[in-house]
Order: sequence, then structure tokens, then C-alpha cells
Amino acid sequence: RKFFDSVDQNILIKILGRKIKDEKVNSLLKEVIFSYSSIYERERERERESTFPAQKGMPIGNLTSQIFSNIYMNEFDQFIKHKLKIKHYARYTDDFIIISADKEYLKNLIPLIQNFLRTELHLELHPKKVHVTRHNRGIDFLGYVILPEHIELRTKTKRKIPKKIKKAVSLYKNGKINELALHSSLQSYLGVLSHSNAYKLSQEIQNKFWFWLKG
Repeated sequence: RKFFDSVDQNILIKILGRKIKDEKVNSLLKEVIFSYSSIYERERERERESTFPAQKGMPIGNLTSQIFSNIYMNEFDQFIKHKLKIKHYARYTDDFIIISADKEYLKNLIPLIQNFLRTELHLELHPKKVHVTRHNRGIDFLGYVILPEHIELRTKTKRKIPKKIKKAVSLYKNGKINELALHSSLQSYLGVLSHSNAYKLSQEIQNKFWFWLKG
């Protein structure tokens, strides 16, 4: 299950309640958070089944969801930093990496992390996405492969970006998006490329962009 669909709304509300003491604000936050459950309740009535249980999840893309996800996962950040005393740690939403010179130490962290996520946040580690590997083989993180000397784009990301830009051009030609949205999309993907050794790919994509636009 995806992260945003796994967030326990009751736990999120408890966390917010510890930080925010204004009852009116908390009441409004509850209304926003629980509104996502009601959407799924209506879908369940139509489909006669529910993919996700009630009182779980947040809508992807909402500004509140971005803030709420960081507040939710801050509990995990505090556990990592203050309970486990881990120094070399980075997280983006639900993706995180921990770096250590001790392989056994990293392996021993896995059950501790699993237990915290399961009991405190009602989340599960994805069994296929937990890896203990040497840094010189590359750290696969957020669409990049981070190597000691440089950063490369993940192969899947290299394939996906041209397709996404071509789709944006098609939407523009069909009047589904305006020129500003089209160029914003292009610049966004070029920004992704700029953080890695992908100058050649960036040039190729820009050339294809104008070819697709004129074609």
C-alpha cells in the first residue's frame, strides 16, 4: 500500500493535538483529515468493496497532506535521532537512508525500525525496498543512484522523463494544458536532470521537445 493511503488518521490527529492546543483549530483539522475517509466511504458504496480501510489515508497532492506527512513522520525522525542515536540519516516523505560503516549494526536496526513503525505509526516497511549495501555500489534514493564520485539517474527515471514530457506536449496540443504549464513541466524535469550526470540526456530531451512541439 502507498504511504499516503497508509497514514492512520487517528494517530495523526493525536500528534497534532499534542502540538496544537486551540480546540477550534483542532476541530477544523479533524474535519479536513476525516473528509478523506468519507470520500472512500462513497466509493465503497459504489463499488461494494473498499481497497483501503476507513480512517486511513490522505489525498496525494493536497498542500495539507504534504505538511501532515512531515508532521506524521517527524515522530520517526525523533526516534531515529534521539532513541537510536543515528547520525547519518536522510528522509524524504517515506523514503529514507541510513549510512554506517558497520554492516551488522545496520542489519540490527531493521527490526527496531520495523517495530516502531508498526506500533507507533501503524506503518510497514516494504520488504522489497529494504537493502543493506555498500556505498560504492550506489545508493538508490529518490530516483537517483548516489555514488562516491558522482550522482546518476536511475535507469527507470531516464526512461520515464522523456515519456512524461512527450505526454505534456500532447496535452498542450490538445488544449488540455496551457503554454505556461507545458514549459513549467519541461523545466521541472530538466531540474531533476540537473542534479545528476545527465547533461547529454538533458540536451537530447530539449531537442526532442521542440521536435515534438513542431511535429
